[in-house]
Amino acid sequence: MTSKIPVTIVTGFLGSGKTTLIRNLLQNNQGRRIAVLVNEFGELGIDGELLKSCQICPEDNIDNIVELTNGCLCCTVQEEFLPTMQQLLQRRDRIDCILIETSGLALPKPLVKAFRWHEIRNAATVDAVITVVDCAAVAAGTFASNPEAVERDRQADPNLEHETPLQELFEDQLACADLVVLNKTDLVDAATQTEIISLVQQELPRVVKIVSATHGQLDVDILIGFNAAVEDDLAARPSHHDTEEHDHDDEITSTHVVLNRRFEPQKLQQQLQNLVQEQEIYRIKGFVAVPNKPMRLVLQGVGGRFEQFYDRMWQPEEQQQTKLVFIGRHLQPSVIESQLNVVSANR
Repeated sequence: MTSKIPVTIVTGFLGSGKTTLIRNLLQNNQGRRIAVLVNEFGELGIDGELLKSCQICPEDNIDNIVELTNGCLCCTVQEEFLPTMQQLLQRRDRIDCILIETSGLALPKPLVKAFRWHEIRNAATVDAVITVVDCAAVAAGTFASNPEAVERDRQADPNLEHETPLQELFEDQLACADLVVLNKTDLVDAATQTEIISLVQQELPRVVKIVSATHGQLDVDILIGFNAAVEDDLAARPSHHDTEEHDHDDEITSTHVVLNRRFEPQKLQQQLQNLVQEQEIYRIKGFVAVPNKPMRLVLQGVGGRFEQFYDRMWQPEEQQQTKLVFIGRHLQPSVIESQLNVVSANR
């Protein structure tokens, strides 16, 4: 029997930079044949499409990028994950390793447990769990467990003075990690980064390596090759949900808009920032059609922070649409769409 296929699970909260990390890894794969399973939160897949546009993967390997958009993997492991993994394992002679990007709302531990199932156990093993952390978000006190940091940085938000479901999720993602990637270090200074490392270490139940990155740029050898067999080491990875059934916050939902319109990027971004102020939006991501531009614009937002870049040319056969996904609490889809219609540019 051939050796098991190593699987790397990439977890981290909404907007931490998981997709960017994986995209960079695909572009610098050092000859590895990598399959990617992307778990989207919502019906409109953006991350999978972004990975397929890495411009490095050969056309015949595009099928190695698989999207699951029907639910969070930690809750739909048997219905969604198992059959997809079985299909990938049937092609094990053409795959060197598998990357799984969980949704920003997923717990990693229930997914790892699936690798104990006999349908998977003999063919694949979890090489490592990598947790990506948004340095700027932690620096702002968004998920900090230190009450003094929360009071200093987010006095206007009384919800952060006590444990929240989102904070527990952040802590569970850290507790399961074999490697923690402090991403977006360019947005904080050295002293703040030292504070973030201290905060992260408080949540780690054992010694775990912490590395820093900007735009998810790390050497592939840092991310692959742990041989941790995580499925056999779950006792060392405590979770808030070990003794209780896990339920998601039902008030956190996603919505999307698809518009046959072009937008001036700065005008669109300003309106999106206004929406973030008006609604509790955690994450915005998608593609934008820009006037007089033959390339597709990628737009990603976390809170009030946005980044934009052009990833590829529009294909002759595809419709140049603007597609955006919104993830947050108590979203008002009709308001979101009407606000976007206000800033639409010429067709």
